[in-house]
Amino acid sequence: MIHLPLVRRSPLRALTVRVLLAIALVLVTVSIIYADRGGYRDINNDGLSLLDCFYYAVVTLSTTGYGDITPVTQDARLVNVLVITPARVLFLIILVGTALEVLTDQYRNSLRVGRWRRKLKDHVIVCGYGTKGRAAVAALLENGHDKARIVVVENREAAVRQATANGLAAIDGNATRSSVLNEADVKNCKAVIIATDSDEASVLITLTVRQLTAGQVRIIAAVREQENAALLKQSGAHHVIVSSSTAGRLLGLTTTAPPLIDVVEDLLTPGQGMALAMRSAERSEVGQNPRELATLVVALIRRGKVLPLGGDQAVTIETGDFLVYIRNEESSVGVSV
Repeated sequence: MIHLPLVRRSPLRALTVRVLLAIALVLVTVSIIYADRGGYRDINNDGLSLLDCFYYAVVTLSTTGYGDITPVTQDARLVNVLVITPARVLFLIILVGTALEVLTDQYRNSLRVGRWRRKLKDHVIVCGYGTKGRAAVAALLENGHDKARIVVVENREAAVRQATANGLAAIDGNATRSSVLNEADVKNCKAVIIATDSDEASVLITLTVRQLTAGQVRIIAAVREQENAALLKQSGAHHVIVSSSTAGRLLGLTTTAPPLIDVVEDLLTPGQGMALAMRSAERSEVGQNPRELATLVVALIRRGKVLPLGGDQAVTIETGDFLVYIRNEESSVGVSV
């Protein structure tokens, strides 16, 4: 099921509220009739009991009107004109309006889903909206990625609600199923980010994505254990992030060289200090040494491979190269990585 970001009450809640309003309206009408029961005539001429008042209120508000109980005094008839008749109209609006609203919401949601599907292209699918998934989405948004081109696939109801509350389109389902990935239009997406809590699920999702897209979609996956990284790459993942070993290295780095961890945290924390960024080489920079540029270049990417900049070997920039450099977060130049 596709959930688009829209904060609305559920149809069941809307129906419950309207039923309670209808019941309250009946009770108010009964109390009014019972208070003036002497102004009504029953065909049995034995006066109106509380049950008779309920009966008269229900058949009157529902416009049935059998005529066995009628107002005879001027006061009772005036109350019928000023109170009972408007209450009858309001009662019908509550009942009919509920059905119309439910049908209208379903139709409107179908239109929104259809419009969303037509516009969906070159999007990023995030499988899992836990801690890693939320961080991945935050990084995408930080780099200027359109929120409308991010689709979350999650089978936990609370996570789906959180994703839609954050303005994201979410699909409620298991990402290991091809039908669920097809709902997210995986064949036309730009990339798939796999951020599940299980390495086994990550492998299955990777295999499913590769089968559906024939390896044409970039797959980025996170795993807990280092030994599963090779399995994920064999399954078709282009990039694998090992969360446990990365966290362990940072812990060791904190112990042996505490100031370095501050630099790493600064690079990874969005919105402050320094940040890693990537941009394509400019024409004027072709033929130059990356270390001679005004910006601090830390890596050079050529045809998908990282070229080392250290050592005695001189590296010059070629056409089509990408520069990975450190920039200040206040700057808007380049794409953060």
